Amino acid sequence: MDKSGTKIITLNRKARHDYFVDETFECGIALVGTEVKSLRCGTVNLKDSFCQIIDGEMFVIGMHISPYEKGNIFNRDPLRKRKLLMHKKEIMRLLGYVKRDGYALIPLSLYFKNSRVKLEMGLCRGKKLYDKRDAAAAKDAKREMDRHLKDKNR
Repeated sequence: MDKSGTKIITLNRKARHDYFVDETFECGIALVGTEVKSLRCGTVNLKDSFCQIIDGEMFVIGMHISPYEKGNIFNRDPLRKRKLLMHKKEIMRLLGYVKRDGYALIPLSLYFKNSRVKLEMGLCRGKKLYDKRDAAAAKDAKREMDRHLKDKNR
């Protein structure tokens, strides 16, 4: 936990690999008690999740929150769609991007901010295979340069 009161629960590393993230948004998420307890244990997976706008409301679909062990009858379906809390104006703006320009809304991270659960969502464009190769080559080149500089400075 850092000094700003945020504690990261999970990151979606695959999202940054598969998409160009043009803009990020912070939104709240509507959860039940046992889901929050399960999040505090860190049992969540964002890997195949995405956000969708249905009837003017935004939902996250495919986010897996494992059932809380001591939750018995109060546990909900781990893959249920969960409502995201954003201003109507922001949702309508994002709807325009998604419909017109071929963007996708992808969850990037989930974290606690002053005891509230927040989801960082990205407005993303898909990467082609050659874009992924270019990114991997640039990463390897940077790693190689850093290694040479480190050896040279010894």
